[in-house]
Amino acid sequence: MKKSKIPKIIKSIIAVAVGLFMLLVAPTLVQISLEALLAEIVDTVITEPKFASGIALFSFFYPLWRALIYVAGIVLLAITPSILKGEAWTMKIELTAYAVPSIGGMFMFLPYISWVGGLPIPIFICFVGLVGYMSVFLLHRYESTSEKIGNLITFTFVGMLATHAFVIGIGAQRMLLTRLAAPFFDGLEWWILTMSGEINWIAVLMLFASIPMMAERNKSGWWLALVSALSIITINIPTQIIRTSTLDYLIGVVLATALLAFLLIFRSRLVDEDQRD
Repeated sequence: MKKSKIPKIIKSIIAVAVGLFMLLVAPTLVQISLEALLAEIVDTVITEPKFASGIALFSFFYPLWRALIYVAGIVLLAITPSILKGEAWTMKIELTAYAVPSIGGMFMFLPYISWVGGLPIPIFICFVGLVGYMSVFLLHRYESTSEKIGNLITFTFVGMLATHAFVIGIGAQRMLLTRLAAPFFDGLEWWILTMSGEINWIAVLMLFASIPMMAERNKSGWWLALVSALSIITINIPTQIIRTSTLDYLIGVVLATALLAFLLIFRSRLVDEDQRD
């Protein structure tokens, strides 16, 4: 067997294994996690009503991510023959499909570990997705090791920032839904959440869109990631100053700043300057 075929075979095996996991195992793990999470929240709401919004939010977003993960699994299985043939276009699809369980699993992990504790069931979904995500870079033939490292680091931070930004949006909605002044906004510390939450969610969509574009070294993808990072930095800084009870917004600033730095440092390895958008 030629050595050039080995990476294609390994990538195909990983795609099938991860795809089947996303179809057959992940849905059950999500349901188990959701029910355990809701049980804890329901018990807490009796004494602390401010957490009641979590019931509606998690009841919607856990199944939504499960559906996205399921469809992404179908995508992986559908493109496996093309991966085996070594068709270049599959790379952007692979990365996008693997990003779904990676980001979705980590999102579901965070509230689960905060409320339920114990064995963090959603982390298995995230881990399986990351195995696939990382394998794309490790098995892809780059012109240099520095290009491989640059891509691996930058794309990893795209996923990390997308996860954190999505969680920030959830947190903003959770607080807004239980504000005492509803339907009004009692001061700057409340209406700023209507900006930070939505802007972070818009950034998540742009970060997701940047993945397949940057996989093709398209400048549009690089710019999408850059604008996402700048948007998060510029909204999270004032939100952190106004709402000092948590460091979540500061963490978002740190992640976005790191991504911004990597985008600038590795630009020549992420973008084909001669390619037309």
